Amino acid sequence: MTYWDYNATAPVRPEVASLLARAFSQGGFGNASSVHQEGRAARARLDAARAKVARVLGCEPKEVSFTGSGSEANALALVGAWQERPHPERRRIVTSAIEHPALMATVAQLEHAGAHVVRLTPGADGRVRESDVLAALTPDTALCSLQWANNETGVLQPAREVARACRERGILFHTDAVQAAGKVPMTSREVDADLLSLSAHKFGGPPGVGVLMVRKGVDVRALTPGHQEGGRRGGTQNVPYAEALALALELAVAELPETSARVGALRDAFEREVLGALPGVHVNGGDAPRVPNTSNLRFDDVEGEALLIALDLDGICVSSGAACASGTLTPSHVLRAMGLSPAQARGSLRFSLGPATTEADVARVVSALRQHVPGVRALAG
Repeated sequence: MTYWDYNATAPVRPEVASLLARAFSQGGFGNASSVHQEGRAARARLDAARAKVARVLGCEPKEVSFTGSGSEANALALVGAWQERPHPERRRIVTSAIEHPALMATVAQLEHAGAHVVRLTPGADGRVRESDVLAALTPDTALCSLQWANNETGVLQPAREVARACRERGILFHTDAVQAAGKVPMTSREVDADLLSLSAHKFGGPPGVGVLMVRKGVDVRALTPGHQEGGRRGGTQNVPYAEALALALELAVAELPETSARVGALRDAFEREVLGALPGVHVNGGDAPRVPNTSNLRFDDVEGEALLIALDLDGICVSSGAACASGTLTPSHVLRAMGLSPAQARGSLRFSLGPATTEADVARVVSALRQHVPGVRALAG
């Protein structure tokens, strides 16, 4: 199998799998809120994981809250901050039309509850214009949420500049950094956000655990009331998964310079070879800065689902868009917002490489595309 769907989920790293095996087979099952020795040991492990994440993000440990997923972290950030916003008269939320579907659903809920939502469209390159965001930050804006990197195209958004502008205007800024973690440098020095979301399974941790960084002085109301996680998320903490996220994040960031350069070179070689071998192929978002592992290709006169199935039968795993939206016939909202027609959006596939990707993988995928694209086109015609 050639696995090129890292943006959907990355394989659990061996070091992380070993950590989890030890955690679940060698005791250490205490509740981190208990005062006995098993509870204190669990609390020490949880505190160590929190401190490790904080070092990577460049924040304080008490600013790190563990969640059950990146989607939950996004919902806690937006709903929690909206409910605790210091200026209730401010009812405007500024975001983009290309956010992850889970975040867009959360924004829609807030809109139904009375928020005035502005959804900014990107340019044809898939990047939201900084000037558009700044123009939308009116005095009645309570919150701005802009992803760091797009999950479908890999295009990097102007999160750093928007964060700075929001801070100058006294507006809370959240960034969904799920697709940036482990792919680009990611600390508070890079993007000085008030709220930042992560998901472990995107960088070699297990699914089912995420992080919301909440800057000191920012209040968020818990979605699940309770005393855990500084009152931001009730429920007994999953200590082994918190440790797994922290280890995966630490390793991914440590290896970032080498991995980014190597994977980026493979991605670029893949695009050159495909565009050189097949007519009517285009890189969606290729004119904008991107994370190094993502290639979203548009094939003229091709049904993307048919090509995806052909590749799958060859043992090549790719995606037709956001993983949470797969299985539907609705064209990608990201590609539609970029100006693509429904047919063009449906003719696009996402290829997301990872640390295990090799030159042989590139050759195999290129060969498969050369074989299958003409046949799929013939069927469509």
